[in-house]
Amino acid sequence: MLRRVLAFGALGAGTVSTALSLRTNDYDLNSLGLVRLSRSAYAVVDVAMTYKRELYYKEWDKTTPEYKAEKSRVHKLAAEKLLQLICTNKGVYIKVGQHIGALEYLLPKEFVQTMKVLHSDAPQNPIEDLYKVIRQDLKRDPSELFDSFEPEPLGTASLAQVHKARLKTGEVVAVKVQHPYVLGNSRVDMKTMEMAVRILARIFPDFKIQWLVEESKKNLPIELDFLNEGKNAEKVAAQFQKYSWLRVPKIYWELSTPRVLVMEYLEGGHVTDLDYIKRHKIDSFEVANKIGRLYSEMIFSTGFVHSDPHPGNILVRQTPKNELEIVLLDHGLYANLSDKFRYEYSKLWLSIMKIDRKAMRKHSEQLGITGDLYGLFVCMVTGRPWETLMQGITKVKYSKEEVSHTYITHHHSAELTVSVLVLQINTLQSNTSQVLPHISDVLEQVDRQMLLILKTNDLIRSIESTLRTQNRMTAFWAMSKCCVQSTYAEQRTQQTATSRRWRLELSERWELFKLNVYYLYLGLINFNLLAAFKQVL
Repeated sequence: MLRRVLAFGALGAGTVSTALSLRTNDYDLNSLGLVRLSRSAYAVVDVAMTYKRELYYKEWDKTTPEYKAEKSRVHKLAAEKLLQLICTNKGVYIKVGQHIGALEYLLPKEFVQTMKVLHSDAPQNPIEDLYKVIRQDLKRDPSELFDSFEPEPLGTASLAQVHKARLKTGEVVAVKVQHPYVLGNSRVDMKTMEMAVRILARIFPDFKIQWLVEESKKNLPIELDFLNEGKNAEKVAAQFQKYSWLRVPKIYWELSTPRVLVMEYLEGGHVTDLDYIKRHKIDSFEVANKIGRLYSEMIFSTGFVHSDPHPGNILVRQTPKNELEIVLLDHGLYANLSDKFRYEYSKLWLSIMKIDRKAMRKHSEQLGITGDLYGLFVCMVTGRPWETLMQGITKVKYSKEEVSHTYITHHHSAELTVSVLVLQINTLQSNTSQVLPHISDVLEQVDRQMLLILKTNDLIRSIESTLRTQNRMTAFWAMSKCCVQSTYAEQRTQQTATSRRWRLELSERWELFKLNVYYLYLGLINFNLLAAFKQVL
């Protein structure tokens, strides 16, 4: 009898919660976790059966062109099925799909290429769906808040859309509105995606991206709280208020909620829009120098790092006084790097500059990398081949192949990227398939904080490549200075004697002086005297 009561009670509770969920979401079946889970399970089984039916139904000679062609066809078919699921379920699924689209050289190219469409063409919701969120959260009709609200979004991402609007007071704003149903389904969606990743790992043994699921599970609740994004924007603006050239949008707190963020609308061109830069007579070297300085200080000095540093979130513009401004957007996710991590990462970079292999191994181990994987790891950190590192990273210009590759991958990577590894792969191992597991091993072993750094490093290299400023190494120079300052700052905290701290201060100043002289020397060799002094000063 008790079992019957409990069973009927559970069934009744489930029915009531389902009905309430449907009512809250305008009776949209797609909002139900059970529907989304069932759809996902069907898609995953369908993908598995596709491989069994189309590829694994017989023994193949895997060296034949016939097998390779058939495998590519089945990969493409499976990827399209997965993309269809992602576009139907939306939300978290799109975010994970964007990650897959950035994992070049870790996944079959058919999967990567198919998912890349999500970077620039993420599905958008009708304007009425967004109005509904605004009404629910602000308890007012959008017509009472805005004089105008442009129906076409400025941008559409996996979790939200941004629209340009004008307040009743006349101020032009950017309104970021979370996609409906994303918050309510996020937990079920992440569990489902975790299951899907495990199944894919069985199909592709080298598909070791459990770290991606773990990072997404940790970061998703933070990204879904837009009030946290507003706080991050104000914090970073305060930290870098010394830089008059940095602009961060002002937040309108009275019109913001966890799902709606109203902020100042700031115009500008994307940092990699060469036509815009040329048309407005912006100095591309100054752009690269300022961005390099900004992110270097975030990583090595403040430890509060903007975690979505792709070019769409960085704008450039000229003020009426003909001065350059950098506009930093999308502050939803920041990382707080530990003092220990910042110190070890700084020491790693200094060991790379000094071509000290013993120190490279030591500080790589402190960041989680074991054994001989440190060689591949430092290539991943620097984005340069091992031969270049052994000659001296500041002495060898980027080759045409490096420049071409970096430029291409910039336009395709919006999430965590390992695409810069292609040159290292070609250099370290002619057989790419033998290197892929080692790349996965590095990403599995490394300190979780390092995943963000790899992403940020790729941003700086991509921008410099697009702006054709990589051989001046302006971002590298700014980072090197921050490395020196960070290591000496950490050493001073360990000293109590005034005399010892004073000696460390003098030593730091001497190291910075040598660094500036060396960079000036490189500038004089490669460029004219005025340009060299401009970059150092």
